[in-house]
Amino acid sequence: MLLKKDIPLKYVVGKIKFEFIFVSVYAIIFGLLHNYLNINSITVPIAVPAIVGTIISLLLAFRSNQAYDRWWEARIIWGAIVNDSRTLVRQVITFYRDAGNPEQAAEFKNRFAMRQAAWCYSLGNFLRNHDALLPVKKFLTDEEFKLAARHKHIPNALLMLHGRDIRKALEEGKINSYQQVEIDQTISRLCDAMGKCERIKNTIFPTTYSLYIHFALYLFVLLLPFGLTEYFGFIEAPLVITIASVFFLIEKMAIHLQDPFENKPTDTPVTTIARSIEITLRHMVSEHRDETELKNIDIELPKMEGVYYVM
Repeated sequence: MLLKKDIPLKYVVGKIKFEFIFVSVYAIIFGLLHNYLNINSITVPIAVPAIVGTIISLLLAFRSNQAYDRWWEARIIWGAIVNDSRTLVRQVITFYRDAGNPEQAAEFKNRFAMRQAAWCYSLGNFLRNHDALLPVKKFLTDEEFKLAARHKHIPNALLMLHGRDIRKALEEGKINSYQQVEIDQTISRLCDAMGKCERIKNTIFPTTYSLYIHFALYLFVLLLPFGLTEYFGFIEAPLVITIASVFFLIEKMAIHLQDPFENKPTDTPVTTIARSIEITLRHMVSEHRDETELKNIDIELPKMEGVYYVM
């Protein structure tokens, strides 16, 4: 989740440390040359960097909007995963008939719910290019784990196991064909959500657009001191550093937001969402379990999860 916390200055500067060093060195050298070598006659009309800055502002605004749309779409998709996970387990719990064997029915429902929790963790790891099989072992039976391990796409394999169990339940008369269709539609929505996440993950932002913005930014930084010297004199250096840093920070914000599954502080917190889903599903299939026990489930979280800064 995104937490409202004070962002350390070190964190902010660290995002543009190389650009900050370059601009600082350039602005200081430029200021020294103009003040001590008396070359103030070399100037550029302030309108030139102003025009370039306006163009960059428009380009950055477009990129920031597109990047935020990608981030927000990822969050909407995972919100749908939360809803469909609850719906899927609710359907299994309410549709599956005990048929005089409540223990067998309870075991089926619990196994189905834990497999869905495993799917959420596995999908999060898969999108972050981590081992998608690592977090699922504790949720699956040995047979299910062996079947999933044979597949390269672990989340898709878990959905196939869902479908296999639903077909078996239909053949055994535990659910009817109408209920099977309803459950299958929910599984299909989960598959659609998985595909949408992969689309965001695998669709890169046009590199030429990024290159042009970066080139324009450095051109703006190179021209800016020439336009400010006539008006600001010795305070030209800190002013150039401040203005350039703002532009570079906006660019970095857009770069980070455009990839919401890279395990960065600004990412969609997929592991935290998966943990919330797991706790909810455990409540649904084990209403008698103590709430404190549910909250103390041992889940290994990626080290980036915990505090999320918005930049």
